[in-house]
Amino acid sequence: MFLGFYWSWAGAVSGLQLGMVTIPAFALKDTFVRLQCKYRLEPGESLYSVKWYKDGSEFFRYVPKDEPPAQIFETPGVDIDIENCTETSVAFGPLTYISSGKYRCEISGEAPIFQTVSHYRDLTVVTMPNDGPKVVGGRSRYHINDLVKLNCSFGRSKPPAVLSWFVNGEPANETFLRGPYRDVDGIDDLCTTYLGLEFRVQPKHFKSGDMKLKCIATVASKYSKIREERVEGMSPQRTPALESRDSAIAGDSRADRVQAGSNVASQNQLLLTVSLILCLCNALKYNIR
Repeated sequence: MFLGFYWSWAGAVSGLQLGMVTIPAFALKDTFVRLQCKYRLEPGESLYSVKWYKDGSEFFRYVPKDEPPAQIFETPGVDIDIENCTETSVAFGPLTYISSGKYRCEISGEAPIFQTVSHYRDLTVVTMPNDGPKVVGGRSRYHINDLVKLNCSFGRSKPPAVLSWFVNGEPANETFLRGPYRDVDGIDDLCTTYLGLEFRVQPKHFKSGDMKLKCIATVASKYSKIREERVEGMSPQRTPALESRDSAIAGDSRADRVQAGSNVASQNQLLLTVSLILCLCNALKYNIR
């Protein structure tokens, strides 16, 4: 598996043309790669050989007239998969760190001239952790003027990762960054990279009440992993408003209940007074008779 590659169309050389050359710029450790070197010949011309070199040492040769046409030369870091090699491509793997180097293909025409064209490209073997960046120090909610203090770490990788912080999708202000710092492991020189983020929260940092903080780790400019933290925001002005609204709602409810109780008591007292008056009237009427 590889994400970076290089291809080029070279110019013609009197009957022999170097076509598309494909060499990955980066490839993951323990994977297989295929290098390609295509060519074109003028009518009447024929191919003599296709040769592949790593750091100047030949590791694969294809000569159509030989039997067998393919020949392998033992080279550290290049374990040829002969079943998947052709006159225009060579496959090898699994890759190790010593597989990194300068790879060159060389194509030669047949006698008597043996015209030759070649092209090269560097290949770098990369180690990429399975897990994404790790972010520590965050909180689920921030208020205006709170201090955001996070740390993003990623590793172990080779080459070292480049870490980037984003606030709501925009690159963080450089004054917010702390680092980067790196810790290199003695085994295979694998590296863990750290980058801090520190700033005071301002109203502009909240989008619809939320703030998104994202750390991106990039290795060899091609492989990326992302970790995003989403937090809620609340300004100091909003907090009293919420408390006041809650208190106001509760106060109104109590006031309604008290007022309703007072009305009921007044009505009961009025009925009692009327009843007493009626009783007195009846008593007087009885005495008169």
